[in-house]
Amino acid sequence: MGGNLIDYPYDCSTRTADVTTSKIMWNSVISTEGARYMTADVKNFYLCTPMDRHEYMQMPINLIPQAFIDEYDLTPKVKNGFVYLRIVKGMYGLPQAGMLANKLLKERLEEHGYYELPHTPGLFTHKTRPIWFTLVVDDFGVKYVGKEHANHLMSVLKEFYDVEEDWTGSLYCGITLDWHYEDRYLDISMPNYVQKQLLKYKWNPPKSPQHCPFNPAPVNYGKKSNIIIPEPDSPPLSKEGKTYVQQVVGSFLYYARAIDMTILHALSEIASQQANPTERTLLRVAQLLDYMATNPNAKIRFRASDMILNIHSDASYLTAVLRRSRAGGYFFLGSLPQDHRPIHLKGNILITCAILKLVAASAAEAELGALFLNSQEAKVICLILAELGHPQPPTPIHVDNTTAVGIVNNTIKRQRSRAMEMRYFWLLCQEAQKMLKVSHHPGLENLGDYPSKAHFGPIHRHVRPYYLHMPNSPPILHRASMPSTWRGCAEILGDRYHNKIPLPRIPPYRGTGHTGPVPLSHAQARTEAR
Repeated sequence: MGGNLIDYPYDCSTRTADVTTSKIMWNSVISTEGARYMTADVKNFYLCTPMDRHEYMQMPINLIPQAFIDEYDLTPKVKNGFVYLRIVKGMYGLPQAGMLANKLLKERLEEHGYYELPHTPGLFTHKTRPIWFTLVVDDFGVKYVGKEHANHLMSVLKEFYDVEEDWTGSLYCGITLDWHYEDRYLDISMPNYVQKQLLKYKWNPPKSPQHCPFNPAPVNYGKKSNIIIPEPDSPPLSKEGKTYVQQVVGSFLYYARAIDMTILHALSEIASQQANPTERTLLRVAQLLDYMATNPNAKIRFRASDMILNIHSDASYLTAVLRRSRAGGYFFLGSLPQDHRPIHLKGNILITCAILKLVAASAAEAELGALFLNSQEAKVICLILAELGHPQPPTPIHVDNTTAVGIVNNTIKRQRSRAMEMRYFWLLCQEAQKMLKVSHHPGLENLGDYPSKAHFGPIHRHVRPYYLHMPNSPPILHRASMPSTWRGCAEILGDRYHNKIPLPRIPPYRGTGHTGPVPLSHAQARTEAR
């Protein structure tokens, strides 16, 4: 028996909460007076669910213990060495098991006043009680104000299931939660996860630290500005090598989305090559693993806030293959931004790192493409926040391109931008409806700059404390002392900035003289850009 051998003609999809929804809830717990968090796990969740139709399983008789054969008198029922069994409860591996178990659970919860919120998959609340919970298969993450309400939920579940409770709320879906309610902050991490993956791939730590997960491709400047230098041909990998690359990407993707966003760009680039990987792809995988071995333990710290969504949006023009541009976004919960006031770093809930499908005709168009993608994510997150009891003002979005800001705010003439696809002017509608508030902030103040590009090792070492919680992580991101005169996304630090204020980026690559090729050997892959 296996799910691939069973033809189930109906829908098998199940709504479940994603890691972003969980991060928003954890922020809500820290930011809500008197709120607490606990987790619960339903044992044998699928096996407690009746089937909706007959399914049968063919099992070799030699795999069944003799005690079962005697108890159920199976010997006369053996045919050609097999015994045929009818499945009466949901079994792990059946395509419909998860859907049936989830449907039955919802019906049982609805009888006691619990229901799934309409716009957020896997997020539930009660009609009258101050309690919310996320559901991932059989794992409950519960926010409650008053322990009696959490006890009510547990009593409902225990009517039908065997439930394991954890009132410390220290572990959820593989993520470790370290709660500090009195000081109103939360640390999330996945300890030993990286070490386990490196052990699985039998990867030894590098002889010297690797501070760069992915070497950026060299680019031309001047008349051929932003044109990527073509890479030399590289032999394709075997089927085993292709599988190995895909396994590495799959192993670290959840970790990157949940905790260490510094590897998102590297995973994105490697994933784009995993269908037809080459030896160069394998070298990049080796560099990524060396980086993970150098930085095995990452942590994010969430602090109490006003629960207002802030977005930093950025794009890198023509830095991807086939003349594509890359979008980056940094989403965090804080307060309404004020001019010349520092930005308090309270931990990201979402990082976007994607290649724009269109070929942008200008840097402004690339910025609008990134803004469009990030604004779509913002609408979803605002719905989640509203359903958790945190209604949102117009979402503040920081963009470092004045032309893009002017187009969205309708403050500049658009004669040269009329060729842009009309979907980008969806942003105008959102701004007119007071759903967004787009403003200009220079790139050195824009936390979306980092995931939009590949960087060299010194930059990674410089910015990790801004995106992850480390002993040297600053509590705030300083702002310019005066309104910025920065234009576009390829300029340098201007005179109107404090010279001694640490910012999340070091000066851009122009003028550094680093235009060397991407490494071609394993040794170079380990040593380049440390």
